[in-house]
Amino acid sequence: MEKRRMGRHGLEVPALCLGTMTFGLQVDESSSRVILDKAHEAGLMFLDTSDAYPLGGTLETMGETESIIGRWMKDKRNRDQLLIATKCFAPTRRGPNNWGLSRQHIMESVEKSLSRLGTDYIDLYQSHGFDPHTPIEETLRAFEDLVTAGKVRYIGCSNYPAWRLGDALRAADRLGVAGYISVQPRYNLLYRNIEIELLPLCLDEGIGVICYNPLAGGFLSGKYKPGQAPVDGTRFTLGTAADRYQARYWHDSQFEAVETLKTVVESKGLDMVSVSVAWVLAQPGISSAIIGASKPEQLDANLAALDLVLDEELVDACEAAWWSLPRRPVDEGYR
Repeated sequence: MEKRRMGRHGLEVPALCLGTMTFGLQVDESSSRVILDKAHEAGLMFLDTSDAYPLGGTLETMGETESIIGRWMKDKRNRDQLLIATKCFAPTRRGPNNWGLSRQHIMESVEKSLSRLGTDYIDLYQSHGFDPHTPIEETLRAFEDLVTAGKVRYIGCSNYPAWRLGDALRAADRLGVAGYISVQPRYNLLYRNIEIELLPLCLDEGIGVICYNPLAGGFLSGKYKPGQAPVDGTRFTLGTAADRYQARYWHDSQFEAVETLKTVVESKGLDMVSVSVAWVLAQPGISSAIIGASKPEQLDANLAALDLVLDEELVDACEAAWWSLPRRPVDEGYR
């Protein structure tokens, strides 16, 4: 498994990271364990999760993904072989102080994540979104205290626009704390907005980039056809996530872009999954791409991306997929 540095920082991570947000709802625990076993055997020892997972769940199911990983690690006794990245921000219970990046919520959330994961430390602890109601200084001091206490080794963020990340980096300098070493944005052939400001900022500041949705929630697999209804059991129909994923990708223009790209990819005897992931990994500044699977065999095409070099025709076809799409307003909230 290819290893890459997390920006300018000392942490080394695999080029592919196993996303687990479907574990516990879309994928049951037995199947999740099979996927985890296969990923580990392939050297995929970087796992991404969150206290808000499984995706599409409710307050009653949140945290189950971490618990599944924790039980698997306990049975396999392989915690020291893994890099665990988890997150806090979303409400995971009812009542006051139940969300955001306040010291109160961060301290409560990390203890619950540590308990569910069955570990005494988290390799990379990330803010799952930005909190406009809490001073960034309060958030960073709370994270720094967790690092000092040995409960967290590095901190990162997710879904931060460039100006929010820049604000956090400057605040860390003022406070004299380490601050965020990574950002986790959405990035794929159908969504490249981060190239405008966020990626240049990360390259300049030496911030690692762990991108999620490299397959656009499975849309870039090419298995969906124009005019069909969203398929049951996928992210496009899954609980509270369905509307979000349909709003992102389920549009005529995206279908047309994928169909056009698929023609070129298949003419070369290649797989849409492998090409889509390989394209992301080839972009400047990408530390790791988060891949997911609802079945263990789906990992194969993702792993094949590591050895795939795109020729000029494929690069041009990938570029055309993005530039054929209409421009959309930027969502200032969850990205």
